[in-house]
Amino acid sequence: MSAPSSTIGFCGILFESKRIITAHSRHFLALSVLFLLPLSFCIIVYPTLEQALSQSPNNQPPTLLRHTSHSSTKTLNLLVIYLLFVVSISYCALATITHSVYHAFYGRPVKLLSSVVSLSKSLIPLVITSTCSLIFVFLVIAVFGTFAVLVIRGIELLGLQVSYDSPYAIAFGLFGFGAIILVVGYLQVIWSLAGVVVIVESNWGFAPLRRSKNLIQGMKKVSLLLLLFFGSFASLLSWSGSSTALDMGGTAVGWKSLAFVVQTVVSSTFFTLLMLHCFAAHSVLYICCKTYHEDC
Repeated sequence: MSAPSSTIGFCGILFESKRIITAHSRHFLALSVLFLLPLSFCIIVYPTLEQALSQSPNNQPPTLLRHTSHSSTKTLNLLVIYLLFVVSISYCALATITHSVYHAFYGRPVKLLSSVVSLSKSLIPLVITSTCSLIFVFLVIAVFGTFAVLVIRGIELLGLQVSYDSPYAIAFGLFGFGAIILVVGYLQVIWSLAGVVVIVESNWGFAPLRRSKNLIQGMKKVSLLLLLFFGSFASLLSWSGSSTALDMGGTAVGWKSLAFVVQTVVSSTFFTLLMLHCFAAHSVLYICCKTYHEDC
């Protein structure tokens, strides 16, 4: 199926999502402050906080074993709390922003209370659907891993010695890794609307993944461009913001410095805006894909 000429493309998706956000700026500002800003702050500050917890106090030098064990426990606890918070608040942001963009696109009133209340119907289905997608990805990786093991065992059964540091082994490993990246990337493209499907159509499990795959037909190029655009800028912002904050806040004095505070606030703000437009753009893409397939 060729790309639909009656639908808007990559730039049109970005323009339409920006128009919706601008038309309801106070509403989306409130959602951003509630969900996206804390998420951005955690992503930027986490590396600095992890380094601070892993450092040994200067005035109480512990034994190496005791310090390593205590530091590892604190780091692990911080990581678990961080992942739980990031995942949960990401789902909240996705659900509320998608709900608002979908209603705003059709000219319906958008209210903060109704967006927050919609979380009761979306959170658990989002968790279940994400779990299903992760299971599928792990199965794909397991298939590649099993294939690699079978190839190695087959070579050994032929009486040949496998040298893992040989150029052929390295090339084979790079080829397998590249294949996994391509497959997972393709799944990200065809499943890019799964979260929106869960929220708008009240589906869950593997059904939103299949629905997204069907909807994205003819618009895979736009989905790929959105993935590359927002993924690249998000990676750049998180890396530059966290690394700069890590350099400035690596010590007790650094945490209190004005430069560290300003850098964290600026990076978190830009990251918040980026994620807001990302969620809104995928909501608009869902509407365009749904309209196109209904007209066919």
